Amino acid sequence: MIKPYDLGKNNLVENCQKIQIDDIVRRVNKETKHQILQSQIESMGLKLNLLTSSTRFNGIRYWFSCPICNRRIGTIYRDPVNLTVGCRNCLNLQYKKQRFKGMIEGE
Repeated sequence: MIKPYDLGKNNLVENCQKIQIDDIVRRVNKETKHQILQSQIESMGLKLNLLTSSTRFNGIRYWFSCPICNRRIGTIYRDPVNLTVGCRNCLNLQYKKQRFKGMIEGE
């Protein structure tokens, strides 16, 4: 705040509001990316929450929130029979190699 006896002196950088273009671009990019991701998810007919985490160099990583257990996950699955959406654990999904472990697979 400038006081009456400061008139005639040079203004100081510390007294001014600091606006940096990088901060504005970062905020706009974050908001835009979130909106694009959410619209892509909705266009697939899904209603999922997105979570974020910080990366080492001030970036943001996006995650799905499993609608069943609310865990942060990178891959979501939709059951083809009952159309339930969830993570691999909640839908009790296994990979083919896990399921037939020790058996000889036919071609």
